[in-house]
Amino acid sequence: MAPSNLVVDVRSLERTYLVGDVEVRALRGVTLQIASGDFVAVMGASGSGKSTFMNLIGCLDRPTAGTYLLAGRDVGGLSRDELAGVRGQQIGFVFQGFNLLPRTSALENVELPMLYQGVKSAERMKRATGIARALVNEPKLLLADEPTGALDSKTSEEVMNLFTDLNRQGLTIVVVTHEPDVAEYAQRVVTFRDGAILGDAQRRAA
Repeated sequence: MAPSNLVVDVRSLERTYLVGDVEVRALRGVTLQIASGDFVAVMGASGSGKSTFMNLIGCLDRPTAGTYLLAGRDVGGLSRDELAGVRGQQIGFVFQGFNLLPRTSALENVELPMLYQGVKSAERMKRATGIARALVNEPKLLLADEPTGALDSKTSEEVMNLFTDLNRQGLTIVVVTHEPDVAEYAQRVVTFRDGAILGDAQRRAA
């Protein structure tokens, strides 16, 4: 039985793709636990398996082998519709560029830290919309895939400070990044290579 404080609990996770007649092993027996309130950066070169791992823990894909418990629930065998339900209820996503929709909603709480930092109104709205949409259902897990990839260094810092504030409020966050400066905001840095975990380093006390 998984400890009750684990949000992500993956054991011997594998994902194999067929490319023509060739099998590509994107993940090779990954075992990793992420506790409630963790802030984890996932790093690795292109093809290392980090994006595949993100897709699996985000219930965007299913593993070929192994188990995945999300907040204690085994989601590995769920149907496509059931996975969509889990994503909608328990997981928030922030993608590169924030994948914004044209409609917005009440964003004052998300905008406030940026207001104090002098960020212009239009830019506050753009960033706050992307992040607020990810938080609207009060997810157990926030996944951010290269969230600063299209941003300048100052804007990246402001976005990561916002993630840090959300984490301090208890939100579990996993950020996929290739940027060491971004990874420095995390409590743990998990490094992938060739579909396996190369390292799992604690940066600071939670």
